[in-house]
Amino acid sequence: MTAVDVRGIRETGSAALAWLSARRGDFALGDDALTAEGQVNSTWKPLGELAQVCSSVRLRTPPSDPLHDRAGELLDFAWRQTGHGEMFLSLQRLEPFATYPLEVYSVFAAAGLRHPGYEAAAATVARGRGWRLTEQEPTRRLGVLRAERRSGIQRPEDPAQVLRATWLGGLAEPWAFERSAGYSLTHVVFHLTDWGRDPDGVPPDLAGYLADWLPPWLDTCLDAGLWDLGCELLVVAASLPEPPDPALLRDSWTRIAAARYDSGALPEEEPERGADGTRGPEPDFLHCYHSTLMAVFAAAVTLARLTGDGGPDGHRSGTPLRRRGGQGAAR
Repeated sequence: MTAVDVRGIRETGSAALAWLSARRGDFALGDDALTAEGQVNSTWKPLGELAQVCSSVRLRTPPSDPLHDRAGELLDFAWRQTGHGEMFLSLQRLEPFATYPLEVYSVFAAAGLRHPGYEAAAATVARGRGWRLTEQEPTRRLGVLRAERRSGIQRPEDPAQVLRATWLGGLAEPWAFERSAGYSLTHVVFHLTDWGRDPDGVPPDLAGYLADWLPPWLDTCLDAGLWDLGCELLVVAASLPEPPDPALLRDSWTRIAAARYDSGALPEEEPERGADGTRGPEPDFLHCYHSTLMAVFAAAVTLARLTGDGGPDGHRSGTPLRRRGGQGAAR
C-alpha cells in the first residue's frame, strides 16, 4: 500500500494556518460591516469562514497539537470582532429577514460562544412567514436549517426533503460534474456532517455514490489547478464511512503542497505563468484566503482520519487507515 506523507500534510496545514494568523487583520470587520451598502462577501463572509474552519480544526485536533491552540486564538479573535455577539443584534435590525447573520452567528454558537439576546430576536423572526418563504437554493437552505438548529431555533421544515433537491442528494449523473456542482456537493456534505461534528451524517446511498465518483472528480480538479475546490473535495473524502485511498491522498497532497506559496498561502486556482514559466506574485487576500482556509480544514480532517484521533471531546473520526499486508499505511 502506498504510504501517506502525514508529515507533509501537517506541514501544509500548519503553514496555511500560520499565514491566516499573520493576516488576521484582513479578516477584521470595518465600519462598512454595519451599513446598508456594506459588501457582505468582503466583511462578514471571510470572518464567518475563518471562525468555522478554526472551530472545526479545534474539534478535530487534541489540545496538545499546536494547530489546536492557534485555531482557538483565531476563533477568539473572530468572536471579539463581533463585539462578543452584540453586532448580530445590529445586523438583525438592519436586515431583519437576511439569513447570513444567523449563518455566521451559528458558527460561534456551535463553539459555545453565544449571545442570548440575539438568539431570542432571531427566533422571533424565524417564526414568521417571511423567513419560512425566503427563496433559496436547496444547498443554501440546508445550511440555514443547520444554523437554526445550532442556535436553538426549532421549526418543522424537514432537512431530508431539502437534501433530495440538491445536486448530490438527487444523485445527479456523475458526468454532469463541473465546478458549481462541485461546490454544491461539498457544502451539502459540510452541512450533513455539521462541519465535522457528525461523522455519520452522510446517508449510505450518497456515501456510496461519492466513494465511486469523488476520486476522478478530485483528480480532474487538481489537474485543472482548482486548488480551492480540490481541498474541499479532500474534506469530503475524509468525511465518508470508508477511509480514503492512500494513493489518492498521497498524490493529492503532493500537488496541494507544490501549489502553495512560500508564505503558506494557497491560491484559489493555479495562476497563469509567465513566458519564462515562473508564477506571478501571490494573489491578493480575497483570492487566496478561502483556499488557504480549506487547506487547513482539509489537513485537519485528513490527519484526524489517518490517525484515528478524535480530538479533545472524544469525537470519533471514522475508520482510520490501518496497516495491511505488513505495509505501513501512514507514516
